Amino acid sequence: MSATIEPLGAGARSAEAPFHHRLARRLQEYGRLARIDRPIGTLLLLWPTLWALWIAGDGRPRQSVLIIFAAGVIVMRAAGCVINDFADRNIDPNVKRTRDRPLAARRVSPMEALVLFGVLMLIALWLVTRLNALTIRLAVVGAVLTASYPFVKRYFPLPQLYLGLSFGGWSIPMAFAAQREAVPRIAWLMYIAAVVWAVVYDTMYAMVDRDDDLRIGVHSSAILFADLDRVLIGVLQAVMLAALALLGRDMKFGHWYEAGLVSAALLFLYQQWLMRRREPAACLRAFLNNNYVGMVIFIGLALQYVYRR
Repeated sequence: MSATIEPLGAGARSAEAPFHHRLARRLQEYGRLARIDRPIGTLLLLWPTLWALWIAGDGRPRQSVLIIFAAGVIVMRAAGCVINDFADRNIDPNVKRTRDRPLAARRVSPMEALVLFGVLMLIALWLVTRLNALTIRLAVVGAVLTASYPFVKRYFPLPQLYLGLSFGGWSIPMAFAAQREAVPRIAWLMYIAAVVWAVVYDTMYAMVDRDDDLRIGVHSSAILFADLDRVLIGVLQAVMLAALALLGRDMKFGHWYEAGLVSAALLFLYQQWLMRRREPAACLRAFLNNNYVGMVIFIGLALQYVYRR
């Protein structure tokens, strides 16, 4: 690799380093570009996928489908991060939280990022071709949404909504298609819940960067919601739980599932408390706490099938 994309200050020693050392550094930077070192995003996408797989599989999703979807979530999240950083490579240097990202810090070239994105999308394509035709057609739509998100968000005043439509929940109709070869009404109800949830947690994330985004003119729900941010997040949290409660009623779920929703509601209250002063570090903690929201809902759902009468 050219020395021009080595970390700043590496100097001649980097160019003279053994090949395997340089290769290890490149792979480390590619891993950071794909957010391998920050699994929270993968987890937030994985939980709704697991919800859908468990319901579509009546509590026993097919092992092959489960493995394909888990791998697909990892790969597509990584691909989304890469193309997002490619689109924001001249914006991220102006934001404190993102200025050290590999593309922003010029440790990885734009061409390298595009090649990595292409490789990840080919892996995702190979995975989805293991599934049926309906799932493949839905995957094409999902790929278009994923690839377009970083560019749409520049002009769309509520990019967190587009994030939810693409990343946040598109695996849900795909999961039903893969196991039932159909996408029933409950799948779309769960999709709505997942999209709303994505707006919730990504608004918290956007609150961390609100001052920088205002300065450089970037759109976000945190800016759009302004002083009503916590109120509107609370409304969206209630809508998400209501959608999941309706789903539970349609599925005739009982106390285990309800306990999962109650636990999620308590976690939402805790997040509201964390955000009470809108401090960036506290908003980030509230964002991270959403991992437990997805987890407790899944535990309640799984136990509902284990102990069903």
